[in-house]
Amino acid sequence: MNHFFSLDLSSVEPRDADEAWCFVVHEQNLYIDFAQQPGNLGIPRLPAFLLRQHPNYRYIGVLHGQPCYVCDEGEHELADQRLHPTPLRQILGQLDDDTFTMVARALQVMSWRQNHRFCSRCGSPTMPHERELAMICPACDYRQYPRITPCVIALISDGEYALLGRSARFPSGFYSCLAGFMEAGETAEQAVRREVMEETGIQVGDLRYTRSQSWPFPHSLMLGFHGDYAGGDIVIDDDEIVDAGWFRHDQLPRTPPPGSIAHTLIEQWRAPYR
Repeated sequence: MNHFFSLDLSSVEPRDADEAWCFVVHEQNLYIDFAQQPGNLGIPRLPAFLLRQHPNYRYIGVLHGQPCYVCDEGEHELADQRLHPTPLRQILGQLDDDTFTMVARALQVMSWRQNHRFCSRCGSPTMPHERELAMICPACDYRQYPRITPCVIALISDGEYALLGRSARFPSGFYSCLAGFMEAGETAEQAVRREVMEETGIQVGDLRYTRSQSWPFPHSLMLGFHGDYAGGDIVIDDDEIVDAGWFRHDQLPRTPPPGSIAHTLIEQWRAPYR
């Protein structure tokens, strides 16, 4: 185990740690201890040997040199303080990249285990694999690994203006980059052009890949792009989004917070105009 790295998602469980992070989750909530110092964000730390020996806690990696375990709130039996459910979206901007990655992993692992209690091949009850991050079927030996759904998200710009859309799920006045799931057989670039055209009627020219982000809502991998406007007028589909518009870099509406890939795409586009 190389502790010079702040984040390690390997399956090799360290055996020499005294303390470990304990990620207690349920649905999209992270359970935190409000009494802890703000710098820790209230994520509990417990003796590593207790978490390692208890069947309710699943090892998921190393964060800042300490092993991490995850447990569903309903099975958290090692509690020594009261924990409070906090939506991940609410604290997104307070997490560094490595901590967000581990929290996202914790949420996705528990969601996957909850949704794969039965074999998708024969219908028999499954059980956790002893070594791998997998659910295995004792009846037919079929293994189910955590599901990851690729999505694309893109900021389309035309000089000082960027195309932003508002989903019906968003609060009033909140806009973001256009995004959507990839379909079978598509490349990421094809998915961007299709989604933007379907949602707004806008044609996309050159595309530049920027970065990716694990996005646990509920189990996505977001692939981020910057794209150039190539033509067309806005015609919203009135299904995925309810409004869209071109916004000048210094006259933006309310947009996603720091920590999200959408925020990164918007800020990178705005940087040359400041």
